[in-house]
Amino acid sequence: MNIKWDAGKYTADFSFVHRYGSGVIELIDADQGSSVLDLGCGNGALTKALQDRGYLAKGLDASADLLEIARENYPDIEFLHGDATDFVLSKPVDVVFSNAVFHWIDAQRQPDMLRCVHDALKPSGQFVFEFGGHGNNRLIHSALDSVFAQYGYRYEMPFYFPTIGEYAALLESAGFRVVYAVLFDRPTELKGENGLKDWINMFVKTPFSVVETDSTKASMIEEAVEMLRRDLYREGKWYADYVRIRMKAIRL
Repeated sequence: MNIKWDAGKYTADFSFVHRYGSGVIELIDADQGSSVLDLGCGNGALTKALQDRGYLAKGLDASADLLEIARENYPDIEFLHGDATDFVLSKPVDVVFSNAVFHWIDAQRQPDMLRCVHDALKPSGQFVFEFGGHGNNRLIHSALDSVFAQYGYRYEMPFYFPTIGEYAALLESAGFRVVYAVLFDRPTELKGENGLKDWINMFVKTPFSVVETDSTKASMIEEAVEMLRRDLYREGKWYADYVRIRMKAIRL
């Protein structure tokens, strides 16, 4: 994952990311006092939610800027700086939890991440997570692909969106038993009249690295947004066509 976050704007304008993550916590079946790692904790909002459930929660994230916000807001929680594909805990935990992170990790690095998670868990520990699944933001990425082609560029998909079958096989190969898996549509309201443009600017960064000027990038985004208006703008509100994969697995 190679992205520089605008940590303040992410926290202020994209709170739906951790708000929806609260539902994923319901999959955790562990006693109060159990140790939980929030992998890719970001600004720490869900780490705090885990703590409020009575868990001994700590977070790990690769973004120093987001961790700064997490530590400022929740000074009594331990936050670690680290890469999800290459981390080691001082002692294993009962649960590894993650929300809206794994689609940022390249397909070839997924086995490395799963190995780290396996090693971070106690035997029979729970691995509970949600991220973008097959078909996630299909309309948005198709529009961007079309606009990139019009401008003479190739759109490189920056995310990994697997099927349930694909990801279950990876989990099993890494030493997990899958006990729950679902893929579902979740159209998500975006904030403000420029919600979709802001979403693209926040989350779709690496494909635009080939674009020479900021003005060209801005024009490309405007054209993509107009292409999507018919499908993703309803009753004065923008929506992102999210598809999520939510799973629970047990470390063997």
